[in-house]
Amino acid sequence: MPKMKPRKSMLARFKVTGKGKLKRARPGRRHILTKKTSKRKRKLRRSALVDKGQTKMYARLMGV
Repeated sequence: MPKMKPRKSMLARFKVTGKGKLKRARPGRRHILTKKTSKRKRKLRRSALVDKGQTKMYARLMGV
């Protein structure tokens, strides 16, 4: 059987933590930043974890 190739776009968007969870960036930091408060923009800097229900599917696409 041939191996599954990982999706390169998935590898660019997500990082795997030590326990196997997927880390992602928060959306909303690209443009239209003037109307967003400093507090909101500061919180968008932090990374978040992928939802538990989607982790298995995304990990398979990444080849993890």
